[in-house]
Amino acid sequence: MMPSRPAEDLLRDLAPQVLGALVRRYGQFEACEDAVQEALAAAVAQWPKEGIPENPRGWLVTVAGRRLLDAFRAENARRARENALAVATPQSELLGAADSPPERDDSLTLLLLCCHPAVSMQSRIALTLRAVGGLTTAQIAAAFLVPEATMAQRISRAKQAIRASGASFALPAEAELPERVRAVSRVLYLVFNEGYTSSSGSELTAPPLADEAIRLTRLLHAARPGDPETTGLLALMLLTDARRPARTTADGDLVPLGEQDRALWDSRLIADGLALVGEALSGGPLGPYQLQAAIAAVHCESPSVAETDWPQILGLYDLLLRFDPSPVVSLNRTVALAMVRGPSVALETLAALAEDRRLADHHRYHATRAHLLELLGDAPAAAAAYLQAAHRTRSHTEHRHLSSRATHLHPPE
Repeated sequence: MMPSRPAEDLLRDLAPQVLGALVRRYGQFEACEDAVQEALAAAVAQWPKEGIPENPRGWLVTVAGRRLLDAFRAENARRARENALAVATPQSELLGAADSPPERDDSLTLLLLCCHPAVSMQSRIALTLRAVGGLTTAQIAAAFLVPEATMAQRISRAKQAIRASGASFALPAEAELPERVRAVSRVLYLVFNEGYTSSSGSELTAPPLADEAIRLTRLLHAARPGDPETTGLLALMLLTDARRPARTTADGDLVPLGEQDRALWDSRLIADGLALVGEALSGGPLGPYQLQAAIAAVHCESPSVAETDWPQILGLYDLLLRFDPSPVVSLNRTVALAMVRGPSVALETLAALAEDRRLADHHRYHATRAHLLELLGDAPAAAAAYLQAAHRTRSHTEHRHLSSRATHLHPPE
């Protein structure tokens, strides 16, 4: 039996607190993380039948601590160390009072540790979702459509890399924090993007991933409230996720931005996102997340595509390119360029981007080209480009949409 949604949310909130308590006491991240996962699994099995304990955090710490000590006892070489650790900290201090919040929030420390430079990007994502997000290996594997064994290997490699690096469970020096926070932000942004538009599979979105990315970014923002880029990242996620209800039909078919019913957009998320954009843009030097959030804000404030302030969006993209001169940003800019200066100018710019083979072979390049050709009125060429895009995507939903556009523009004889 699965726990109720409130209980599931509670477990995810408590996971980093419990892990932090154990790592502070025992200092072995890998073993502690495994023990916390076992405690979470025990809670999932017992709480639906027995009810949520009066002190759920203390319950999890106790169960995880027992699992950890059992593991220590199984290794004779660690018996002496176990005895020393067992009396190092009073149990009452470790558990905390049932009616009081934990003495410290280790979420930022855990996020930074999971995104340590010694860990590969794929492994950072997996370890962050498991250690800080409280997701099981099976849940993470299912979200990314890979075998559970593959995801388990990624998590294991990540923990081994952290152990080999000699990293301690402590905040880095103040001079190192900005770069490390950027690494965390990158991981959370990638998780959100995969949740908002899945790169493969039968579903367009993976809502649990997007929701978890937003939750963890809220934690990061709470820990670094004065960081304008962290604020911008949270704003970007909220404004983008606000459009999720209108992105698919009841049958699961993709609905492009220009055809979405904007009344379905989540007004609460938009309001929260717009407030954060204002805070981010007035909080310090500009950065890429702030600018992307500003672009999303213009879309969210526009009643329709026709009434969108495209010159402002184009100007924001021009500014964004100074911070992130990537092919993806340039590709997105061509749509705004088409709306301001016409599809012919945008197609010329797009042709120059084809020199980057990684972009030229990507389905989004051909989908953008098809859209521009459609705006130009060249239906046969647009249909051919839509088919090229359909053949390159691994998303079943996108393949269906792109193929349908091609058929609509140029029906087979």
